[in-house]
Amino acid sequence: MPRRVVFLDRDGVLNRAFPEGHTTRPPRCLDELELLPGVPEAVRRLHEAGYALVVVTNQPDVARGIVSRATVEAIHAQLMAQLPLLDILTCFHDNADRCRCRKPQPGLLWTAAAKWDLDLPQAFLIGDRWSDIAAAHAAGCRAVLIETPYSAADRCTPEGRACSITEAVDWILAQPVCAAIRCQPAA
Repeated sequence: MPRRVVFLDRDGVLNRAFPEGHTTRPPRCLDELELLPGVPEAVRRLHEAGYALVVVTNQPDVARGIVSRATVEAIHAQLMAQLPLLDILTCFHDNADRCRCRKPQPGLLWTAAAKWDLDLPQAFLIGDRWSDIAAAHAAGCRAVLIETPYSAADRCTPEGRACSITEAVDWILAQPVCAAIRCQPAA
């Protein structure tokens, strides 16, 4: 039977993202990695509720030559050591590469589902940008947007909205759990 999963974006959801111009940037070294408030507790709650936790993250600074792949992998190793994550899947491409794994494309979610036998119709994604929400919907998942000044919230229609990962997890845990492949609408 496929596993229940919550997909998590990385920067701005799990760890601090650094404002830069009209957007944000990820940590560029291990010393810049800082979990956001409430992250360990929120992720633990999802894990204890029986969800597999998979990070899906775009890291185009590797393709741009700003950060090395080794640095990104060191950051991921630290996250894996600190949080009960099943996996971290990464797109290292830039926009011009037109790959299927870079969000808003659903490739990372599809890859994770195939690798770990995950239940996409019952899955959730927590993200902080419109592209996270678009990727979730393209993969057939429900999505929660953590709204920030950089979210471009007007470009997406998530099922849930939150101000923090704690609120996002509260929303997910309040949703009905479906034992069958398709949920019956609440009466």
